[in-house]
Amino acid sequence: MEYKCEKCGMGVTGMKCAKCGKDLVHGTIDKDGVEIHVTKCPDGHGMIKSPLCCGQDMACAV
Repeated sequence: MEYKCEKCGMGVTGMKCAKCGKDLVHGTIDKDGVEIHVTKCPDGHGMIKSPLCCGQDMACAV
């Protein structure tokens, strides 16, 4: 999985869960009718908001 900034081209790869060591996976959640991109543990240990760069969400090709 790679997140990439559409504005400057900077990218992020290799994010892992600190509890189980597995690679985090891209996903989405619905918050009041708005789809929010998240990065989450495949074993359900938690999730974080997808990375930001240049003041905007970085894109992830799934």
